[in-house]
Amino acid sequence: MNEIVEELRTAFYSVWHRRWIAIAVAWGVCLLGWLAVSMIPNSYESRARIYVDVDDVLSDQLGIAGDGREEIMRVRQTLVSTKNLKKVISSTKLGEEITETAQMDKAVADLAERVEVTSQQDNLFEIVATVGKSDLSDAENALLARNVVQKLLDIFREEHISGNRAEINKAIAELDEQLDERKAELEAAEQRRLAFEAQYPELIGGSATLSTKIQQARTELRDIEADLAAASSALAAISGQLASTPRTIVGGQNAVGPQAALMQARSQLAELRARGLKDEHPDVVSTAKQVRLLEQQVADAGPDGAGGTPNPAYSSLLAIRADRQASVESLQARRAALQSQVASLMASQASSPEIAAEANRISRDYEVLRKNYEDRLQDREDIRTRGNVVDETSKYKFDLIDPPVVPQKPVAPNRPLLLFGVLVVGLGAGAAVAYGLGQLKSSFATPQKLERTFDMPVIGSISLTISEAARALEQKRLKQFAGACAGLVGMFVILLAIEFVSVATVA
Repeated sequence: MNEIVEELRTAFYSVWHRRWIAIAVAWGVCLLGWLAVSMIPNSYESRARIYVDVDDVLSDQLGIAGDGREEIMRVRQTLVSTKNLKKVISSTKLGEEITETAQMDKAVADLAERVEVTSQQDNLFEIVATVGKSDLSDAENALLARNVVQKLLDIFREEHISGNRAEINKAIAELDEQLDERKAELEAAEQRRLAFEAQYPELIGGSATLSTKIQQARTELRDIEADLAAASSALAAISGQLASTPRTIVGGQNAVGPQAALMQARSQLAELRARGLKDEHPDVVSTAKQVRLLEQQVADAGPDGAGGTPNPAYSSLLAIRADRQASVESLQARRAALQSQVASLMASQASSPEIAAEANRISRDYEVLRKNYEDRLQDREDIRTRGNVVDETSKYKFDLIDPPVVPQKPVAPNRPLLLFGVLVVGLGAGAAVAYGLGQLKSSFATPQKLERTFDMPVIGSISLTISEAARALEQKRLKQFAGACAGLVGMFVILLAIEFVSVATVA
């Protein structure tokens, strides 16, 4: 412990003995350091916070809502891209003296380090810009920081709104090209289908449709056969009832012969034809059949029977039988036509498997192309509707929570701390130089150091004795040294005062 104290005493003596060198070095280092600190430009920071509402009710209702958070994150990440930073530099004082590409690249790299876009929450973003140019005044730097943040905000809005609009237009253009290609392919496929169907009408729609047609025809044939069986049974029943019913009634007061019934039937037939009904109409067929039966009845009855009183029940049953017989004949004709159709379809299916396969391929290709075309058409309409929503409502709402303002105080450098640090470094440098010079001398400040150095006992030491004149001179020099030290501290205080005054002036 004594040795440490002794070393400290020795060091202090060495520095004190060369105090004028120490204070001179301190002044030199402090002046140079303070000059360097004064040359550092002030940096001003401006910031803004923006809230983006991605919950778009209208887009949700239309069913065209996208992932808004993903889009906003993409815009935030690309906000500090080289292209956007060039826009900021070109529109502010940062780009006034830039004339070459290398200068622009350097300015972009420098600005990229001074701009931050951070996400405080999912929908809350903060933009911070720090600006400090040596060729601008503090007021201009403060205003420039605000302008940089404002330009970034403008780009943030433009990148999202106009960016969405550009993406939508690009998507619509691409879909238009695809629609034109699909339309040409669809028209060509439709022409092939129409040509094939004109050549093979029974294969319209492919072999699957042919099988469906056969199945439908067979189902209809079964229904016709069931109806024919019921109609034949009803015809047999009415024929049996008619056979047991007399044609005439003997002794009637208003007796009229078969001739009257025949005339009435012919009148009904003429009336039906006058109404424009063709011979194939069921009523015309039934009435004509009744006329033929009455003519046969009149011919069979002869002159005597034709003048008897007709039986109304027999005439009614006769008309019913004629109607049912016409229904049976119509069902038989329909059954024959269906049987012929089924046979033709089955023959087409069995005789030309390669043609059926071709029909399947043409039909399948046409359906696929038609579906693709309709899907692309629907996609284009959805995107166009989305574009209209973007134009009308800007899709997402931007709220500027904290707008950028002109900063009142610089954020860097911390000049008072730097000035104090220079002062400390200057004093330390002076003391170090004085101590170093003392180490180069071969003198000893204390007897104990001399004894340790040579490892020999020191018998004694002689104290320094000075005269009154020398003591007065020493006091004078001590005051001068104190004045030099006070001047150094005073210079530090003056520089601090200047710094505070300059900051207050900017504010």
